[in-house]
Amino acid sequence: MTTSFPGGATLTEARAFLDQHPGVQAIDILLTDCHGIGRGKSIRRHELESLFSSGRGLPASMFAQDVAGDDVDGTGLVLDDGGGDHRCWPVAGTLGYMPSTGRGQVLISMYNPDGSGFAAEPRHALDRQVLRARQMGYEPMGALEVEFYLVDRERDSQGRMQPARYPLTGRRSLNTNTMSVDELDEMSPFFDAVYEGAATLDLPLEALISEYACGQYELTIRYRDLMRAADDVIIAKRLIRSTARRFGMEACFMAKPFGPLAGSGMHLHLSLADGAGGNLFADPSEGVLSPLMLQAIGGIRATIGETMAVLAPFQNSWRRFASVNYSPGNDTWGFENRTVALRVPSGSAKARHFEHRVAGVDANPYLVAAVTLGGALDGIEAKADPGPAVTGNAYENAPANDLPRHWLEAIERFEGSEFARRILGDMLHRGFVAVKKAEYMKMALEVSEAEWSLYGFSV
Repeated sequence: MTTSFPGGATLTEARAFLDQHPGVQAIDILLTDCHGIGRGKSIRRHELESLFSSGRGLPASMFAQDVAGDDVDGTGLVLDDGGGDHRCWPVAGTLGYMPSTGRGQVLISMYNPDGSGFAAEPRHALDRQVLRARQMGYEPMGALEVEFYLVDRERDSQGRMQPARYPLTGRRSLNTNTMSVDELDEMSPFFDAVYEGAATLDLPLEALISEYACGQYELTIRYRDLMRAADDVIIAKRLIRSTARRFGMEACFMAKPFGPLAGSGMHLHLSLADGAGGNLFADPSEGVLSPLMLQAIGGIRATIGETMAVLAPFQNSWRRFASVNYSPGNDTWGFENRTVALRVPSGSAKARHFEHRVAGVDANPYLVAAVTLGGALDGIEAKADPGPAVTGNAYENAPANDLPRHWLEAIERFEGSEFARRILGDMLHRGFVAVKKAEYMKMALEVSEAEWSLYGFSV
């Protein structure tokens, strides 16, 4: 009989991996923190079976760290419980081989002694919303697109970051090259290695495009159940990063690494299926959108303003809205319109869904998915009206909204949000707010080179 443990993984999975990869001597175990950063350990081959059968202890304070890894006391997670470990267990289906590192990799998740999910972990917040959806008769389905820059390790003559050289030719282009297939060809040795890694990690990477800036790319990931879709982003970002290092470049997942150039988003495509896998957002008749989907859009529109601290979690995130190249800082919706926040793509009526375009690629995918699904379910329960669809350029024609205008306002709105507290739970909500406030103060005290240049000897 196969025995499963918290997280759903089994010893059979571990033993199959060891049999398939006899040369692997180490496995990276990754617990995803509130920023979406994987933290954990690298264990030896002989330890893998015990990880699956007995779990592994890690401190809960990992969810109390700012993005630099420093503890934030206001979270209540640092030494309040004496600093003891909590048990972490592998996430079923995430054990795989990373060719770029020569090591195995598996996602892990933290649990209480009674087997319930540890409340400060973002993955469990999404799990609660998925369970809520299932209790309503829905199976959440989704995919997240990942935009990123590939940059050189060496700065240019003025000390600025610059696009990476193409591994095929050694050439560097400073052109935008939007959707250039020749650019993809010159970068193909790198992306071939990424796709090779994806195949061994059960990561269903699909289309690749050269995006709207020099050195910027987008990878799409196949649609599947929403929890696994969020797992896919964690795995994809680490795969891209580790592969880039082996090619002498760095992958950058900042939302706005270059002020004048396009920002990097993480668009969430979402729909709800029935028990048989049928799409409940499918058009009921030709030219008519699903009332259920429109109610979901209405619910999300009502909560975007309260969740911007999740969708744009860092100071840099807000630079993405200062120059709106396909990065909507609004709460609008529309049909086949890339200037709105919630876009209903054209295409097959049977595959109808909507795309949430506000989150940056720097956001935590579990939190983004949790607040988006939570808002959608609230909208369905309330039979929310989405309001009129925006046509034309929403940057110019969008109705007034009450979204936060800067990072601090977003944190304060999130702190006072009953919706955010209900969706994430008290412990995660309190901890996330404390971490974001600490990061805000850290950045508020940092004087940039731009300030010295503009003000230093002028005022």
